[in-house]
Amino acid sequence: MSRMVHLSSFAVSSLPVMLALASWQPDAVFTVEPALTCAPVALASALLAGAPAWLHVQDFEVDAAFELGLLPAGGAIQRAAQAGERWVTRYFSRASTISPRMVERLLQKGVEPSRVVHFPNWVDVESIFPMSEPNLLRKELGLGNDQVVLLYSGNMGAKQGLEILPELAARLRGQKRLHFVFCGDGAYRAQLEQAVAGSENVLFLPLQPVGRLNELLNAADIHLLPQRAGAADLVMPSKLTGMLASGRPVIATAAEGTQIARAVEGCGIVVEPGNVEAMAEAAEMLAGKDELRQRMGYAARVYAEKELARDAVLLRFEAALKGVVDDTAVN
Repeated sequence: MSRMVHLSSFAVSSLPVMLALASWQPDAVFTVEPALTCAPVALASALLAGAPAWLHVQDFEVDAAFELGLLPAGGAIQRAAQAGERWVTRYFSRASTISPRMVERLLQKGVEPSRVVHFPNWVDVESIFPMSEPNLLRKELGLGNDQVVLLYSGNMGAKQGLEILPELAARLRGQKRLHFVFCGDGAYRAQLEQAVAGSENVLFLPLQPVGRLNELLNAADIHLLPQRAGAADLVMPSKLTGMLASGRPVIATAAEGTQIARAVEGCGIVVEPGNVEAMAEAAEMLAGKDELRQRMGYAARVYAEKELARDAVLLRFEAALKGVVDDTAVN
């Protein structure tokens, strides 16, 4: 409820600002979901300015709220929310999202194929890259080169499926080479810290400055990407791009055939969501095979350079944006 109030208040308070900005006659109005509550504001501004409106879906927050149990599913609230989402989405000149499976979901919601654009998350492969020199962050944390570091870095929220991490750390407590580092902040962090209190194989880090991001990602031998069951085609975690660009293998929890599973294929190991035993087996296996980690890390870096590099992604987006602006001007 507090999140719904927060998002709604943001949309309401942004309305006068956006309506005033419409007088600037922008070439296009671009809004990102979340928060979908801002979509009507964007549409109104675009209409007043005579400009095309573009909705970019980073997460299907309405579907996620119900499918992950954050809101009660199957009732009038869900039907009303989904009907409102379909109604507002169809009025945008373009709707984009970040993975092929999420593109399919946009089409299922009734968006015309000619209006749908695949606009994936990108990564600056020049800023995030495999480092060969000794890692200063590991040294600061007292982690030697002979230890295998399993890193979770990112938002610590309700839909990340982080509840599996304390179980994983407990199960691998006897593996003295394995050490966990959890970096980030969010609503679930306090609960996560409480769950691993007293564990000698877990360290916590606060959010790190941008200048240390590459060093942080390179401190890992293995990246951890937990997701709750049902989330793998509702979101495509932006943190995955940095993981891949750092040239380290990933252990992800996702169902077979989902977009996350496809992205990680060859670059790591995918296990069933919530299956701590399978995740522990994957961690032990990768920890014991240096050559396999290197091979998967190399594949991850190649994938990031070919598919996720910033310039390539943004050039495709720029062409699509110019196209919708030109179409609107002609019409």
